[in-house]
Amino acid sequence: MNAVNRAGPASLIRQEVVARQLELEIAEHFPVGRRLRVLDTGLGDGDQALRLARAGHTVTGLESDPALLAGVREALEREPEGIRERVRVVAGSGQDTGAHFLPGSFDVVLRHGPALATGNADTTLAGVARVLGPGGLLSLLIENEAARAMEPGHLGDWPTALAALEGAGSAEGASPVAAPGPEALAAALSGLGTPLTRWYGVQVFTGAEAVVDDERAVDAEELAGRTDPYRGVARLLHVCGTRPSGEADRDPSDGGHENRA
Repeated sequence: MNAVNRAGPASLIRQEVVARQLELEIAEHFPVGRRLRVLDTGLGDGDQALRLARAGHTVTGLESDPALLAGVREALEREPEGIRERVRVVAGSGQDTGAHFLPGSFDVVLRHGPALATGNADTTLAGVARVLGPGGLLSLLIENEAARAMEPGHLGDWPTALAALEGAGSAEGASPVAAPGPEALAAALSGLGTPLTRWYGVQVFTGAEAVVDDERAVDAEELAGRTDPYRGVARLLHVCGTRPSGEADRDPSDGGHENRA
């Protein structure tokens, strides 16, 4: 397990757990050895994009933050040439997919950035779903509204925990606690034409500021993330949906070409 060191922060645990979950989904949805066309919208530090490129897939990354984009490009320079050739980074966001790519251009689309918690969630989700091809896999990482009180409770921040429990919301403003259970998640993904296949919890035990000195934490997080009732109180939810194979509306051999129309 090379993603977590002895004093690794919780963010590294999160990336490792999500990578394991994504690897499982890819293995179940695509033939072994198939080289996939991947779009990562909201690259962040590029961790998932680089993992997928190292596995042999072709990855296009969208990122709107210039500093993060520069960081990903710098990280790419440290990779072998064969991996660098499989990764392309583009300035933009999940809402901009129509300006860059043709519909159905990708086999796997990731949206793991924080923007889904804001008011532009609908347009962002519509944008990422638009470029997912027939039989494609959509991977979303979203905040778990139902667990908003968990982390402040663990930290002993009782005013914040009580505010969340009472529906008074977070520091960003009022937002009542609403449990996004399987039925709600299924309805949202069905509306995108990508029915729910599976959902996981991410960071059941480790909060945003946690420092972990035991590598078994990843195993515990990964197992809890697919086990009830633990996954339901995770800090984040990893939600996966699949575009039905019968929705072919373009030549799949068209590839993930940039849309210059």
